[in-house]
This record gives sequence, C-alpha cells and structure tokens, in this order.
Amino acid sequence: MFSSIRNLRILGNVEGVSYLILLGIAMPLKYWWGIPLAVKVVGMTHGILFVAYCLLLAISMKKHAWSFLFGLYLFVATLIPFGTFITDRKLKGFSKN
Repeated sequence: MFSSIRNLRILGNVEGVSYLILLGIAMPLKYWWGIPLAVKVVGMTHGILFVAYCLLLAISMKKHAWSFLFGLYLFVATLIPFGTFITDRKLKGFSKN
C-alpha cells in the first residue's frame, strides 16, 4: 500500500515543491528581509518530506526489484531543483496502479 509507485510520485512532487519554496521563497526571506523563521518552518517541512521520500524510495526499490543504480538516480534527482519533476515522468511509465 505505502510503496505504490503512485504514492512515490505524489510524495516526490510534494517534496520537489517544498524544495523550490525553500530555495526560492524561504531563503530570500531569511537573507534579504531578515526573517529566519521562514527557513526554520519550510526547512523542517522539507526535511520531513525528504526523509519520507527516501524511506518510500527504499521500500519501493525492494518491492519492485529496482536496481541500485535506478534508486540512486531517483535519490540524486531529489538533490537537484526540479529533479523530482523530471523523474516523475520516468516513474509514470512504471505506474499501472
């Protein structure tokens, strides 16, 4: 149930949006306007989503017998802005549920 590709895609997209909000909104609020609370709140949210994505990715790798390199590709994509949106297309091809 928790390791469906659909759930991984949804969580990946939410995590990707939180990363963009962190980089594009919260960081400027902190460094340009002196509002450090923005990074604390958005950063914590993004961190929780990132860890959840990594756990779901590990579960999905085992369930669907994905190779280590494919899992590494999906993991590295989370570190790059817009990366999870690109991998979403690749995961969509696997998704039948």
